[in-house]
Amino acid sequence: MLKILKVPHGFTEAPYEQSVLKMNGFSVVESCLHTQRTTGTMFLEDHMLLFVLKGQYKICFGEKTYKVNENEMVLLHKSIVIKYEKTGKEESEYLLDYIMFFLKDDLLTEFIKMYDFNHSFPSIVVPLTVNPINKRLKGYIESLKPLFNDSSSISNGLVKLKLLELLYDLVDTNEKLLFQFLLLKQKERRSILDVVEENLYNPVNVNDLAYLSGRSLSTFKREFKEIYNTSPLKWIRNRRLDKARELFLHTEFSVTEVCFSTGFENVAHFSKVFKERFGVSPSMFKQSTNLH
Repeated sequence: MLKILKVPHGFTEAPYEQSVLKMNGFSVVESCLHTQRTTGTMFLEDHMLLFVLKGQYKICFGEKTYKVNENEMVLLHKSIVIKYEKTGKEESEYLLDYIMFFLKDDLLTEFIKMYDFNHSFPSIVVPLTVNPINKRLKGYIESLKPLFNDSSSISNGLVKLKLLELLYDLVDTNEKLLFQFLLLKQKERRSILDVVEENLYNPVNVNDLAYLSGRSLSTFKREFKEIYNTSPLKWIRNRRLDKARELFLHTEFSVTEVCFSTGFENVAHFSKVFKERFGVSPSMFKQSTNLH
């Protein structure tokens, strides 16, 4: 199993190393390449707004698939794993051009306070939808593109200002997107058991699980302990290690494959906690199972 790419952080590392505007934790990622078809899996560390300018970006999340075509966009909330398939435009030598905007909670909170919002909060959940990119947003993107050519000389705070400008442009042209931003901040309260089981082998941390369950971190930890009589970190680690042991016994997976298949992100750390739990390193355990 391939390691799940955590973004936006992973985009700055080899072999990806894409064009990134980053200032004080705010990230905008540009990618322009020629590809017939590329697939992969990503974990969103922040909320992500995807703009497709050329080609198609297909996203699988949960049981649904969303196709984002040329001059379309979609907003996805943080702390989720998505599978993607991206395809270049055949008529343009398979050109694929897109921009990803990564939005932190602090930025959304600041924007919502600044925006003159006089409507009542919708009682119904606003569904995830693919929306067209209008002329105003195309103009915004054109103003942003030159910044990628010399990102090192951007003055402090400009990336944040450009992101706030984007949010204003979005909600002024499509008010439903404002409701989606509000829902990002007020996540629906869900069963802790369901959230944990759904994400057990994804590279999530306790903060991610608290957000996905619609609870503060302290409330999530308290309610988790009431259910499982232990801390989230200890319980999740043990479940992942049990699964790792099972995979060594019943598959031919390598140590690295087992590590990434069970939600761990670092082979050295995985080896350390595996040995602490079972008294032997993963490589030695795997070797012993092959002898039987």
